[in-house]
Amino acid sequence: MPGPKDLDPSSSPRALLGAELRHARENAGLSQDALGEKLFVSGSFIGQLEAGTRRMQPEIAARIDAILGTNGFFQRNCEAANRSRYPDHFAEAAEAEAVATAIKEYAPLLIPGVLQTEAYAREVFRAYRPTATEDVIDGLVEARLARARILADPTKPLLWAVLDEAVLRRRVGGPAVMAEALQHIARLGRAHRIIVQVLPFEAGAHSSMGGALKLMAFDDAPPLAYLEGPGAGQLHDDPATVKHYELSYDLLGAGALSPRESLALITSVAEDYAHEDRHP
Repeated sequence: MPGPKDLDPSSSPRALLGAELRHARENAGLSQDALGEKLFVSGSFIGQLEAGTRRMQPEIAARIDAILGTNGFFQRNCEAANRSRYPDHFAEAAEAEAVATAIKEYAPLLIPGVLQTEAYAREVFRAYRPTATEDVIDGLVEARLARARILADPTKPLLWAVLDEAVLRRRVGGPAVMAEALQHIARLGRAHRIIVQVLPFEAGAHSSMGGALKLMAFDDAPPLAYLEGPGAGQLHDDPATVKHYELSYDLLGAGALSPRESLALITSVAEDYAHEDRHP
């Protein structure tokens, strides 16, 4: 029987690699749990590889080839499947985000990437990389705006964001940039495309004071939790760990303003910035 063909990097390599893994596993008569046991990983991890929500690392690929007798196919195609325009610490989370059916995100300092305007994103990246060339900044902004295309579908994914009040008050790029950025979020909220809540300063201590939190759910793979800090990120798939962060998110929502109150506050702050821009 001929082996699988090498993947075309111009197509959707992660999804194709996952589909080939499922095909090879089923041909070998192995369940996800059985293959996971041989690889010393969980069955849910195998499911995430097959769904394209997790990266297949070269060492895992080599062991898969050995177990399934796929003649080096997965090891050869790992590089194509793992190419990304995003930083290494965020690439896997960004690619999972693109296929998620539901995303819940707590943002302590910055507007979430998928909700940023071009001007806001440019200011953020310029602050991160003050000596970078304009071409580099342009590339980073383009990649960030590309993530927002997941909102082009009018119904999916479900996007629920809890914004710390600091997100509204921190002047990224000045009043004009902030007015546009907050008006954009308010428009999406009023159009019922996203759910947004604001966690006010007076809420005090809360369940996610350690930093940003993103939860992602999928149709055909277990959920993931992503924690991000400066230049670093952790993607978690352990069910108990994900459940812990789901509770943290639920508590954030319980302590935040209602969606209606939040939209009113976001709109009001945006109007304040717009007035300030017109009358400096």
